[in-house]
Amino acid sequence: MAEKKNYYEILGVSKDASEEEIKAAYKKLVKQYHPDLHPNDKLAAEKFKEINEANEVLSDKQKRAAYDYEQAHPGMGGFGGGGGGGGFSGGGFSGFGGFGDIFDSIFQGFGGSASVQRDNTGEDIRLEMKLSFMDAAKGCTKEITYLRNEPCASCKGTGAKGGTAFKPCAKCGGRGQVRYTQDTMFGRTVRVGACPDCGGRGKIITDKCPDCKGKGYVRRETKVTLNIPAGVDNDSYIRKYGFGQAGADGGAAGDLIVVFRIEPHKLFARKNNDLYLDLPIPFHIAALGGTIKVPDIDDVFDYTIPEGTQSGTTFRIGGKGLKTRNGTGNMYLKVFVEVPSKLSRDQRRRLEESASAFDLKQFEKSRRFSDSVSALYGKEPFGK
Repeated sequence: MAEKKNYYEILGVSKDASEEEIKAAYKKLVKQYHPDLHPNDKLAAEKFKEINEANEVLSDKQKRAAYDYEQAHPGMGGFGGGGGGGGFSGGGFSGFGGFGDIFDSIFQGFGGSASVQRDNTGEDIRLEMKLSFMDAAKGCTKEITYLRNEPCASCKGTGAKGGTAFKPCAKCGGRGQVRYTQDTMFGRTVRVGACPDCGGRGKIITDKCPDCKGKGYVRRETKVTLNIPAGVDNDSYIRKYGFGQAGADGGAAGDLIVVFRIEPHKLFARKNNDLYLDLPIPFHIAALGGTIKVPDIDDVFDYTIPEGTQSGTTFRIGGKGLKTRNGTGNMYLKVFVEVPSKLSRDQRRRLEESASAFDLKQFEKSRRFSDSVSALYGKEPFGK
């Protein structure tokens, strides 16, 4: 039998954690493992699924009590159904309101109560920012401007004048919830729902805030300065806590998440902290060797091309990649030997004269090709 998941460990809270502690832990983990921030990451997706499963149980008093009972009395029923033990979640009870309603009515008899949880935290805002290759490589400071529902300063986001002009809801007594009872063959069951009069807030505004007209927020342009570290890449992001949409009823604002899109460079390609550069060199430097100027992120440096360098050769230069907080990368030079596309009459004459001084044995790949053609067809591809 598979081992049951420990939902408390998944959320990183103790078994006696309060509702607020569970909610805070859940919100923190959701932001950390949300699939939008980890595209194509199967481990993060599985973790996100576990977090939601754990929160679904522990944030509901009925389900949490049933889960705790099952953890303390394995196989006695009470949570998860499954086989053995006459569990309450089995299919035999599904037609009568389910175990949750009956369990709630039992706890009601002992003075307990179920509650409706409202997450008043505002929504996150996700924006994309384009960065030049060099800004991303070297780091920079950028300012971003966007519109958001900003918490009203006058009423502290409550919507009530001065943040205090409200009274407890008469229908729910300030609890934000109402109970509906139903008699069944198993006894009286209790359902809990948000109060229709106050919408689950538990309070009624008596005098609306004049600045936000009772909404608790104002639509406003917001400017944020981002200090972008060296080495950010595509899909890297910065989170600015509290710069998202305003929360409801004075709840905390959401976060601003800025995701970076890096523009390509004319010369460089990049993989992690390493730089890649295609380097064309004249054929005479490839043959004779020589020193050339090679660009890097900040300037150019001298690099010596060895005599007899072949087209397609790659040279690794340590420490010439990106310098980030995670270390410094390397540069990889891939050489492409270029021959002149046009020759003057004098250049052509000189080249023809010098060509007679070379032996095919000095050209390794050409020699191997010539030997293969000769063996198969009996003819020399380059002539005598």
